[in-house]
Amino acid sequence: MRHALDEAALAGRGGDVPVGAVVLSPDGTTVLATGHNEREAAGDPTAHAEVLALRRAAARTGEWRLTGCTLVVTLEPCTMCAGALVQSRVDRVVYGARDEKAGAAGSLWDVVRDRRLNHRPEVIAGVLDEECAQLLTAFFRDR
Repeated sequence: MRHALDEAALAGRGGDVPVGAVVLSPDGTTVLATGHNEREAAGDPTAHAEVLALRRAAARTGEWRLTGCTLVVTLEPCTMCAGALVQSRVDRVVYGARDEKAGAAGSLWDVVRDRRLNHRPEVIAGVLDEECAQLLTAFFRDR
């Protein structure tokens, strides 16, 4: 999560909402890819940290299926990102701060664990949640 927090700080310095993500290999020790929000920088509404990290991990492995991998992200994924997590077949998602307004991994919705879907990653919530939330709070307070 500390690596994801470093990524989030990069987003914040670039004027984007400070969210960072890291994709870990199945062994849990190798970083396959990283990402941070780049919506403002790229002018792309889909340039969320999770989506960028998943794209980069797939490119690195040469596979769209990221079976066995873990995505670590500083903020609970939104519905778009939750859908991408399901589609990429990651085994687990670890997130920091809850997103009561748009979270789709247990807060507002629970897309990733919807029993109607063919894949349901494990969800581990609240890792370094205070640090993750503090970064977001400071960003929005300054705006």
